[in-house]
Amino acid sequence: MRLLARLRADLSTGKNLEIYLTALIALVVGVLGVFDVVDTKVVGAATLATLALLAVNALGPRHHVAELESRIMRLNELVEKRIAGEVAADAFLATTRQGLEQRIVRADDIRIAGVTLNRTIRNHVGELENRLRRGASIKVLLIDPDGTAPLEAARRSTIPDRPEVFEHRIKSTIDLLRHLAGTPDVPGRIEVRFMSFVPAFGLVLIDVDSDDGIIDVELGTHRSPGPDPVFTLRARHDHRWYQHFHAEFERMWQVSRPASATDGFATSGDKFSEV
Repeated sequence: MRLLARLRADLSTGKNLEIYLTALIALVVGVLGVFDVVDTKVVGAATLATLALLAVNALGPRHHVAELESRIMRLNELVEKRIAGEVAADAFLATTRQGLEQRIVRADDIRIAGVTLNRTIRNHVGELENRLRRGASIKVLLIDPDGTAPLEAARRSTIPDRPEVFEHRIKSTIDLLRHLAGTPDVPGRIEVRFMSFVPAFGLVLIDVDSDDGIIDVELGTHRSPGPDPVFTLRARHDHRWYQHFHAEFERMWQVSRPASATDGFATSGDKFSEV
Protein backbone atom coordinates (compact mmCIF):
# COMPACT_ATOMS: atom_id res chain seq x y z
CA MET A 1 0.00 0.00 0.00
CA ARG A 2 2.83 2.37 0.84
CA LEU A 3 4.46 1.62 -2.55
CA LEU A 4 1.23 2.35 -4.40
CA ALA A 5 0.72 5.58 -2.47
CA ARG A 6 4.24 6.70 -3.36
CA LEU A 7 3.65 5.76 -7.01
CA ARG A 8 0.46 7.85 -7.12
CA ALA A 9 2.20 10.78 -5.45
CA ASP A 10 5.13 10.67 -7.87
CA LEU A 11 2.89 10.43 -10.94
CA SER A 12 0.66 13.28 -9.78
CA THR A 13 3.63 15.59 -9.22
CA GLY A 14 5.73 14.46 -12.18
CA LYS A 15 8.49 13.21 -9.92
CA ASN A 16 10.80 10.34 -10.96
CA LEU A 17 8.91 9.86 -14.25
CA GLU A 18 12.08 8.83 -16.09
CA ILE A 19 12.61 5.95 -13.63
CA TYR A 20 9.05 4.65 -14.05
CA LEU A 21 9.31 4.97 -17.85
CA THR A 22 12.56 3.01 -17.90
CA ALA A 23 11.08 0.27 -15.73
CA LEU A 24 7.94 0.08 -17.91
CA ILE A 25 9.95 -0.23 -21.13
CA ALA A 26 12.16 -2.93 -19.63
CA LEU A 27 9.10 -4.85 -18.37
CA VAL A 28 7.24 -4.66 -21.69
CA VAL A 29 10.30 -5.69 -23.71
CA GLY A 30 10.99 -8.57 -21.35
CA VAL A 31 7.43 -9.91 -21.52
CA LEU A 32 7.24 -9.58 -25.28
CA GLY A 33 10.57 -11.34 -25.63
CA VAL A 34 9.53 -14.25 -23.40
CA PHE A 35 6.35 -14.90 -25.40
CA ASP A 36 8.08 -14.44 -28.80
CA VAL A 37 5.72 -11.62 -29.71
CA VAL A 38 8.58 -9.67 -31.26
CA ASP A 39 11.76 -10.92 -32.87
CA THR A 40 15.27 -10.72 -31.41
CA LYS A 41 16.21 -7.57 -33.33
CA VAL A 42 13.34 -5.57 -31.81
CA VAL A 43 14.16 -6.83 -28.34
CA GLY A 44 17.82 -5.88 -28.81
CA ALA A 45 16.96 -2.41 -30.10
CA ALA A 46 14.54 -1.81 -27.22
CA THR A 47 17.15 -3.01 -24.74
CA LEU A 48 19.72 -0.59 -26.13
CA ALA A 49 17.17 2.24 -25.95
CA THR A 50 16.48 1.38 -22.30
CA LEU A 51 20.19 1.39 -21.50
CA ALA A 52 20.57 4.75 -23.25
CA LEU A 53 17.72 6.17 -21.19
CA LEU A 54 19.37 4.89 -18.00
CA ALA A 55 22.67 6.51 -19.02
CA VAL A 56 20.96 9.87 -19.67
CA ASN A 57 19.19 9.68 -16.32
CA ALA A 58 22.51 9.08 -14.59
CA LEU A 59 24.00 12.24 -16.07
CA GLY A 60 21.69 14.53 -14.09
CA PRO A 61 22.82 13.41 -10.60
CA ARG A 62 26.46 13.36 -11.73
CA HIS A 63 26.18 16.95 -12.91
CA HIS A 64 24.54 17.94 -9.63
CA VAL A 65 27.31 16.23 -7.67
CA ALA A 66 29.98 17.94 -9.75
CA GLU A 67 28.30 21.32 -9.24
CA LEU A 68 28.00 20.70 -5.49
CA GLU A 69 31.66 19.69 -5.27
CA SER A 70 32.63 22.89 -7.11
CA ARG A 71 30.59 25.02 -4.69
CA ILE A 72 32.12 23.25 -1.68
CA MET A 73 35.61 23.89 -3.05
CA ARG A 74 34.85 27.60 -3.50
CA LEU A 75 33.42 27.75 0.01
CA ASN A 76 36.48 26.05 1.46
CA GLU A 77 38.72 28.52 -0.36
CA LEU A 78 36.71 31.41 1.08
CA VAL A 79 36.89 29.97 4.60
CA GLU A 80 40.66 29.42 4.30
CA LYS A 81 41.14 32.99 3.10
CA ARG A 82 38.94 34.28 5.94
CA ILE A 83 41.01 32.36 8.50
CA ALA A 84 44.21 33.64 6.94
CA GLY A 85 42.89 37.19 6.95
CA GLU A 86 42.92 37.44 3.15
CA VAL A 87 39.22 38.24 2.62
CA ALA A 88 38.65 41.81 1.44
CA ALA A 89 36.66 44.09 3.75
CA ASP A 90 34.16 44.64 0.93
CA ALA A 91 33.01 41.06 1.51
CA PHE A 92 31.30 42.08 4.76
CA LEU A 93 31.22 45.90 4.80
CA ALA A 94 28.68 47.93 2.81
CA THR A 95 27.63 51.57 2.51
CA THR A 96 23.88 51.00 3.00
CA ARG A 97 21.63 48.76 5.06
CA GLN A 98 20.59 46.22 2.46
CA GLY A 99 16.96 45.06 2.62
CA LEU A 100 16.03 47.09 5.71
CA GLU A 101 12.59 48.03 4.40
CA GLN A 102 11.70 44.39 3.75
CA ARG A 103 12.78 43.45 7.26
CA ILE A 104 10.80 46.24 8.92
CA VAL A 105 7.53 45.39 7.15
CA ARG A 106 7.63 41.89 8.70
CA ALA A 107 9.11 42.74 12.11
CA ASP A 108 7.38 42.48 15.48
CA ASP A 109 10.29 43.93 17.48
CA ILE A 110 12.17 46.94 16.08
CA ARG A 111 14.96 48.75 17.95
CA ILE A 112 16.86 51.67 16.45
CA ALA A 113 19.78 53.67 17.87
CA GLY A 114 21.76 56.48 16.27
CA VAL A 115 22.81 60.12 16.42
CA THR A 116 19.84 62.03 14.97
CA LEU A 117 18.16 59.16 13.02
CA ASN A 118 16.78 61.86 10.75
CA ARG A 119 17.17 59.90 7.52
CA THR A 120 16.32 56.48 9.00
CA ILE A 121 13.04 57.50 10.64
CA ARG A 122 12.00 59.73 7.73
CA ASN A 123 12.61 56.97 5.17
CA HIS A 124 10.71 54.33 7.13
CA VAL A 125 8.01 56.23 9.01
CA GLY A 126 5.28 54.62 6.89
CA GLU A 127 6.46 51.08 7.58
CA LEU A 128 6.91 51.85 11.29
CA GLU A 129 3.37 53.19 11.56
CA ASN A 130 2.03 50.10 9.83
CA ARG A 131 3.91 47.84 12.24
CA LEU A 132 2.46 49.75 15.22
CA ARG A 133 -1.00 49.11 13.81
CA ARG A 134 -0.14 45.43 13.74
CA GLY A 135 1.05 45.31 17.34
CA ALA A 136 4.81 45.68 16.96
CA SER A 137 7.11 46.98 19.69
CA ILE A 138 9.40 49.87 18.68
CA LYS A 139 12.26 51.36 20.69
CA VAL A 140 14.15 54.43 19.47
CA LEU A 141 17.39 55.84 20.88
CA LEU A 142 18.87 59.17 19.72
CA ILE A 143 21.01 61.91 21.22
CA ASP A 144 19.49 64.42 23.64
CA PRO A 145 18.84 67.78 21.90
CA ASP A 146 18.98 69.62 25.23
CA GLY A 147 22.43 68.43 26.33
CA THR A 148 25.96 68.69 25.00
CA ALA A 149 25.58 65.76 22.62
CA PRO A 150 24.72 67.95 19.56
CA LEU A 151 27.96 69.91 20.11
CA GLU A 152 29.92 66.65 20.36
CA ALA A 153 28.24 65.32 17.20
CA ALA A 154 29.11 68.51 15.33
CA ARG A 155 32.77 68.23 16.33
CA ARG A 156 32.91 64.76 14.84
CA SER A 157 31.21 65.87 11.62
CA THR A 158 32.24 67.94 8.61
CA ILE A 159 30.52 70.98 10.19
CA PRO A 160 32.27 71.15 13.61
CA ASP A 161 31.11 74.72 14.37
CA ARG A 162 27.41 74.23 13.68
CA PRO A 163 25.75 72.15 16.42
CA GLU A 164 22.43 73.84 15.57
CA VAL A 165 22.27 71.69 12.43
CA PHE A 166 22.14 68.58 14.59
CA GLU A 167 19.60 70.16 16.94
CA HIS A 168 17.37 70.86 13.93
CA ARG A 169 17.73 67.30 12.66
CA ILE A 170 16.87 65.87 16.06
CA LYS A 171 13.77 68.04 16.32
CA SER A 172 12.65 66.87 12.88
CA THR A 173 13.07 63.28 14.05
CA ILE A 174 11.13 64.02 17.25
CA ASP A 175 8.27 65.44 15.18
CA LEU A 176 8.05 62.17 13.26
CA LEU A 177 8.26 60.13 16.46
CA ARG A 178 5.48 62.24 17.99
CA HIS A 179 3.42 61.47 14.90
CA LEU A 180 4.02 57.75 15.39
CA ALA A 181 3.32 57.98 19.11
CA GLY A 182 0.08 59.82 18.39
CA THR A 183 -1.28 57.13 16.07
CA PRO A 184 -4.72 56.42 17.56
CA ASP A 185 -6.06 53.02 18.58
CA VAL A 186 -3.02 50.90 17.78
CA PRO A 187 -2.08 47.75 19.69
CA GLY A 188 1.63 48.40 19.19
CA ARG A 189 3.97 50.23 21.52
CA ILE A 190 6.65 52.87 20.86
CA GLU A 191 9.24 54.02 23.37
CA VAL A 192 11.74 56.86 22.89
CA ARG A 193 14.85 57.66 24.91
CA PHE A 194 17.59 60.28 24.62
CA MET A 195 21.33 59.66 25.03
CA SER A 196 23.53 62.24 26.72
CA PHE A 197 26.47 61.07 24.58
CA VAL A 198 27.18 60.39 20.92
CA PRO A 199 27.25 56.63 20.25
CA ALA A 200 30.23 55.15 18.43
CA PHE A 201 27.89 53.28 16.09
CA GLY A 202 24.30 53.14 14.92
CA LEU A 203 22.14 50.06 15.35
CA VAL A 204 19.00 48.61 13.82
CA LEU A 205 17.84 45.46 15.57
CA ILE A 206 15.04 43.41 13.99
CA ASP A 207 13.31 40.70 16.06
CA VAL A 208 16.55 40.51 18.01
CA ASP A 209 15.38 37.88 20.51
CA SER A 210 14.37 35.37 17.83
CA ASP A 211 16.49 32.80 16.00
CA ASP A 212 16.00 34.81 12.80
CA GLY A 213 17.10 38.09 14.38
CA ILE A 214 19.26 40.55 12.45
CA ILE A 215 21.38 43.49 13.61
CA ASP A 216 22.72 46.17 11.26
CA VAL A 217 25.74 48.00 12.69
CA GLU A 218 26.75 51.36 11.21
CA LEU A 219 30.24 52.44 12.29
CA GLY A 220 30.78 56.08 13.23
CA THR A 221 33.46 58.06 11.40
CA HIS A 222 35.33 61.30 12.10
CA ARG A 223 34.70 64.22 9.74
CA SER A 224 34.11 61.91 6.80
CA PRO A 225 31.81 63.24 4.05
CA GLY A 226 31.09 59.79 2.63
CA PRO A 227 28.68 57.10 3.83
CA ASP A 228 29.60 55.24 7.00
CA PRO A 229 30.48 51.53 6.74
CA VAL A 230 27.73 49.08 7.66
CA PHE A 231 27.79 45.37 8.40
CA THR A 232 25.07 42.87 9.26
CA LEU A 233 25.00 40.26 12.03
CA ARG A 234 22.64 37.29 12.15
CA ALA A 235 21.56 35.39 15.23
CA ARG A 236 22.14 31.99 13.61
CA HIS A 237 25.66 32.68 12.32
CA ASP A 238 27.32 35.44 14.32
CA HIS A 239 26.52 34.50 17.89
CA ARG A 240 29.42 36.21 19.64
CA TRP A 241 29.21 39.63 18.01
CA TYR A 242 25.44 39.45 17.67
CA GLN A 243 25.15 39.12 21.44
CA HIS A 244 27.75 41.86 21.93
CA PHE A 245 25.83 44.51 19.97
CA HIS A 246 22.52 43.32 21.38
CA ALA A 247 23.91 43.95 24.85
CA GLU A 248 25.32 47.31 23.72
CA PHE A 249 21.85 48.51 22.78
CA GLU A 250 20.47 47.41 26.13
CA ARG A 251 23.26 49.19 28.02
CA MET A 252 22.69 52.42 26.11
CA TRP A 253 18.96 52.10 26.66
CA GLN A 254 19.34 51.71 30.42
CA VAL A 255 21.46 54.87 30.85
CA SER A 256 19.36 57.07 28.57
CA ARG A 257 16.62 59.54 29.50
CA PRO A 258 13.03 58.52 28.70
CA ALA A 259 11.08 60.97 26.56
CA SER A 260 8.58 63.03 28.54
CA ALA A 261 6.04 65.84 28.20
CA THR A 262 8.85 68.40 27.92
CA ASP A 263 9.91 66.65 24.74
CA GLY A 264 6.38 66.75 23.33
CA PHE A 265 5.31 63.33 24.53
CA ALA A 266 2.78 62.32 27.14
CA THR A 267 2.53 58.83 28.56
CA SER A 268 -0.68 56.85 28.64
CA GLY A 269 -0.10 53.56 30.39
CA ASP A 270 2.91 51.99 28.69
CA LYS A 271 2.42 53.88 25.43
CA PHE A 272 3.33 57.33 24.25
CA SER A 273 0.77 59.73 22.91
CA GLU A 274 1.18 63.13 21.33
CA VAL A 275 0.74 66.14 23.64
